[in-house]
Amino acid sequence: MKISCWFLLLVAQFSIATAQNKKSIYLFSYFKGNGEDGLHLAYSTDGLQWQPLNNDSSFLTPTAGKDKLMRDPCIIRGADGLFHMVWTVSWNERTIGYANSKDLVHWSEQQAIPVMEHEPTALNCWAPEIFYDADTKQYMIYWATTIPGRFPKGDSTGDNKYNHRLYYVTTKDFTTFSKAAVLYDQGFNVIDATIQKSDKQYVMFLKDETRYPPQKNLRIAYSDSLTAGYGTPSSPITGQYWAEGPTVLKQGDQWIVYFDKYTQHQYGAITSNDLVNWTEISDKLVMPKGIRHGTVLTITKKELRKLLR
Repeated sequence: MKISCWFLLLVAQFSIATAQNKKSIYLFSYFKGNGEDGLHLAYSTDGLQWQPLNNDSSFLTPTAGKDKLMRDPCIIRGADGLFHMVWTVSWNERTIGYANSKDLVHWSEQQAIPVMEHEPTALNCWAPEIFYDADTKQYMIYWATTIPGRFPKGDSTGDNKYNHRLYYVTTKDFTTFSKAAVLYDQGFNVIDATIQKSDKQYVMFLKDETRYPPQKNLRIAYSDSLTAGYGTPSSPITGQYWAEGPTVLKQGDQWIVYFDKYTQHQYGAITSNDLVNWTEISDKLVMPKGIRHGTVLTITKKELRKLLR
């Protein structure tokens, strides 16, 4: 009888420990300054209070590209169990950075993927993100680029020489890539897209980068296909401030969109249950000091413990 009780207690403790290990933790990848020191990470249990990891020091020093920056880091968990990350390597190069990791601590050799090298007049490759398409079993990497003269609409409405459109490539192995193609062009300057799947639709959160007259707000576009067909954007979902770098967390039926209020040097967030009516919750956020454009993903307690060590 004693042995039986002891065994049941052991099983219960093991079950609790297993459940705790599987409980989700939210992780935020971001950069600071100009992105020169690399990858920063913070975690949260509620999506509002964020604590920096590693004393807010970099987890990974950038080596890819000529300028060796690591801006706008985007991390997803791939179907292969690896964490895949892309980032902006420079203000004016035609490549983006890529690396993968099993544990978010030890990373593969960094690559500079030449996604726009075939466009000699392209000015940049900014704010890349990555999406795994389970239907085609491939990854889509997408970002914003300006090619002077390519899109007359918006040429006089942007900042200085920039008139961005969104482009993408696909890959199954991060060695061979499709040729870059236009992902989104609705006749205006657009940047900083992030895509979520909702039922059978794809939801693109994007920044209207129009400067004259000023927009600098976040909007939504929808498509039935991951790589094409995103329609006219919604009206702005953010307030009377400039916002950029949206990233999205889904908690049950609740959507939370985080973004950089970059002219105010602070982070913001809005929430919705229907993607139509939005409530500002920026005053509830606690973010690491100096945090810039990043992305959110879900990890386990076990993975967090390794990061804490």
